[in-house]
Amino acid sequence: MHVDTLSVRLLQAAANYSYGSSLGSIQPEDSVQVISYDARFSDSMGSNISASIVGQHNWDFVHEAGVYLPSTRSIYAASQTVAADKPINITVLDGSTYSLISSFALPQLHMPNGATAYNDTHILFCVFGHTDAPSTLSLWNPSTNESSVLLSSFYGRRFTSINDVRVKRDDGTIWFTDDWYGYYEGFKSPPTMPAQVYRFDPVSGNVRAVADGFDQPNGLEFSPDYKILYVADSGYVHGPGNFNMTRPNGIYAFDVMESGGLSNRRLHAFGARPFVDGMHVDAQGNVWSTSGEGVTAWDESGVVLGEVRVDTDVNNFLFVPDGILLLAFTKLWHVKCGMRPRKGESW
Repeated sequence: MHVDTLSVRLLQAAANYSYGSSLGSIQPEDSVQVISYDARFSDSMGSNISASIVGQHNWDFVHEAGVYLPSTRSIYAASQTVAADKPINITVLDGSTYSLISSFALPQLHMPNGATAYNDTHILFCVFGHTDAPSTLSLWNPSTNESSVLLSSFYGRRFTSINDVRVKRDDGTIWFTDDWYGYYEGFKSPPTMPAQVYRFDPVSGNVRAVADGFDQPNGLEFSPDYKILYVADSGYVHGPGNFNMTRPNGIYAFDVMESGGLSNRRLHAFGARPFVDGMHVDAQGNVWSTSGEGVTAWDESGVVLGEVRVDTDVNNFLFVPDGILLLAFTKLWHVKCGMRPRKGESW
């Protein structure tokens, strides 16, 4: 499959609206474009870039999560729901070929969404739940199919839709976002708490809200040294058909304090392509997020480096040993390139 590479002339993009706006055009079907705004992006991607669709089906089999588990050598993703009575599946991919192994619903994980590897054998899922079932953080062991709930409320108050989660590896605490998308999509009751970011200590049981003031906090990720937390606000979209370009579509950065709190909130990057969602940090510490029909990378100071664009929306992605996997609903894209996972991610 042909991969089009483009090095952007930044001064021309700044002065010439027609040229600048052309950078956001939708790709032709089954095509990939790599856009470089900075020479560092071209260097990291490498000169031998290729792409292929390693999975394609007539239903949205890859939508969220995207977690590799060493014990099973498999990748686990969440499908997309189409109705409240058609729950989200867990989709299992081969960790070497990225081909589809299976896709199934788990009654104990009703409407799973974001996820992260808790350890080598367990995945920590954000479970949306439904009107009668709370949103939870739940552990699942794919080898035994055993699951357990770690967190189901904020001291008796229900979360709305726990969306995404990360484990702070240096102390084992769990950080997650809670937004209103379950309500917007029609399978959760009206929210009773703000959309916020939380920190949970699975040893003591303490849970605390650590950041508010968001429209819809979504993906989150730590810097490689765990001193910065990045949080995506995807308020641009409030559910199917409800888009507003004046609402947030940015990534915010916070300093992580030794006390477990956050400080020094600042806008790290604003997404030119709506909307920001799943996030990861690469081996160089650059911050990546989904951005409409692809993914965008920024450096540690918020300077945009480049984009990888395809022909359909991408809600999440993951770095693999030979590049990037893009979870694009009915398509699973594999972009072979020089990008690598952050240090400590097991393969």
